Amino acid sequence: MTDLFEEPDAATPLTPDERKGLIPSDIAYRRELNTAEQANIERAHMWTLARSRNVLTETFVKDLHRRMFGDVWRWAGTFRTSARNLGIAYYEIPIALRHLLADANAWIAHQAYTPDEIAVRVHHRLVQIHPFPNGNGRHARLMADLLVMQLGGERFTWGRVTLQDAGEVRRRYIDALQAADQHDLVALLAFARS
Repeated sequence: MTDLFEEPDAATPLTPDERKGLIPSDIAYRRELNTAEQANIERAHMWTLARSRNVLTETFVKDLHRRMFGDVWRWAGTFRTSARNLGIAYYEIPIALRHLLADANAWIAHQAYTPDEIAVRVHHRLVQIHPFPNGNGRHARLMADLLVMQLGGERFTWGRVTLQDAGEVRRRYIDALQAADQHDLVALLAFARS
């Protein structure tokens, strides 16, 4: 029996059509999918670190997701087109993302927050928007890392583990996101540096 599409707690399930977007035909188990995605993400890390660019554009947001998941999923880098168990309505994604990017640029221009807080706020809002069918948390964490480095800070550690199957650490991350939903960023800021 395959466990390929069994999602960890608090993960976003894929629709049947999105499941058909799996590119490698030899993947049958979740651990194989995780390995393929992680290898793709590592290549995306190399790509992002080899270039200097403004990460606060819609083009970059979509391109980064495509580079993180494009060898595994046909829909990588395209906004989702269906309802989810979290995130905003899919048809609101483009405008919500534009608002987030404008807000982030204003926070930077006016030095409204520290670089860490700007990056964590961007991360949190990206997770709230949930623009893609899957990989939103991993994408939002890498976006925050890139932004904080662009602002002169150090990359975040995010609990020092891969959060996909990290049990208690993943629970702390979800709890911190839920606190941020209530406008309390303290736990998420601490988690990003833990």
